[in-house]
Amino acid sequence: MDDLQTVQTDNSIPAKLVELEFSDGTLHTRDGPHPYLQTIFGVSDKYLRRLFNEDQLNEFKTDCLQNIRGDRNLTIEQYINKYYEFVKREYQKQYIGAESSLNQFIFSDPEKPKALWGDCLGFLQRMDSESVQLMVTSPPYYNARDYSQWENLDDYLDEMSCIIKECYRVLDNHRPFVFNVGDIFDNDNRHTKSTWGKRRIPLGAYFTAIFEEHGFQFVDDFIWDKGEVQTQRHKNGDRPYPLYQYPVNCYEHIFVFYKHRLDETPYPCPICGCLKVNGNAYSRVGVKSWECKNLECFERSTANRGKRFSARTQLMTGLQQQENLVPENLLQMWRRDIVKFAPIIKINSKGQNTLGHTAPFPNEIPEYAVKVFTGVNESVLDPFAGSFTTTIEAFRQGRNSIGMELNRTLFRDAVQIRFSKELNTLPVELGDGK
Repeated sequence: MDDLQTVQTDNSIPAKLVELEFSDGTLHTRDGPHPYLQTIFGVSDKYLRRLFNEDQLNEFKTDCLQNIRGDRNLTIEQYINKYYEFVKREYQKQYIGAESSLNQFIFSDPEKPKALWGDCLGFLQRMDSESVQLMVTSPPYYNARDYSQWENLDDYLDEMSCIIKECYRVLDNHRPFVFNVGDIFDNDNRHTKSTWGKRRIPLGAYFTAIFEEHGFQFVDDFIWDKGEVQTQRHKNGDRPYPLYQYPVNCYEHIFVFYKHRLDETPYPCPICGCLKVNGNAYSRVGVKSWECKNLECFERSTANRGKRFSARTQLMTGLQQQENLVPENLLQMWRRDIVKFAPIIKINSKGQNTLGHTAPFPNEIPEYAVKVFTGVNESVLDPFAGSFTTTIEAFRQGRNSIGMELNRTLFRDAVQIRFSKELNTLPVELGDGK
């Protein structure tokens, strides 16, 4: 057995695994884990036992011992990734409404775009918690189209609130929701249905309050300058006198909201991989940070302080790969919080709607969101997919792309044509919609 690696064990190894693979307290393996994995287990043992019960701990350690391979640095990296994955799975188990078949459909084959036809709230309620890394959408505007009508503004906002609440649960922690909405001129039907009840309705303000009510944090509001719009819906032309003047509406909001659910689970030091850490402070609301207290860690400050980190900084560091590099021209275009690009031209010279949708989403918004807020192979969801612009753009950028749309009868044929034309593929579909 001269060619076998010998690793001394300790009582932190799962008993079941010892019975299967150990002899006389010694693990003999040709392609076993690096010895440093045992060091991590030894230093972290009492901390792991505070977090996990015996069954959970055995499951976690067995997974690590069977699947972690490589040198010390690779062992640390893989161990940390497995720890984060295990903690997330245990958190997801707390939600009992998830449907395994739906989640398998959404996440098992990232090489295919997904079209889910039906009520997005129903789909969201059956999804795993914190399973999507980015949401990008533009909601149906209150009574702006024949296919999106409500009795009054309160009914509309209540429905949107239920959906946003569920989006918060499904969105991964420390991840953003990019939300495009415009303020409109309409009757809120709260007091009267007469024309004198029409007013400017600040949907952006209402939605900001809803997002914050459900735990999201407001981060940015890009003002989308739509340029010179062709409309006569203002009164400053024929009566150039005081109190008759109203500006033309030529902008929309592109909000960026973040989810920062306070997670007080200790996480391993990104340098030594050990769980011997103390809570340090909060780097921002909802973001807990930690400090390594392992005196044998490979990185200590001149004052002998350990590495300081958070789950969010670990996430951001992990995305710093060449494949996720954001193009300079995109950053330049979005360097200010006022951006200018034209709305989608949907009507051709023959008066035909080439996209099959009366309010198509400009691809500049999902292109920016996908490239700036996600990495390759992560999941992007649009709960109000419409013409599926977000789904197409996310798939084009190598993400697992998911679109949900209620109006299958209205939009499916046009969406099929668009996928075929722009991606040379068709989405896999689920549901019937209406």
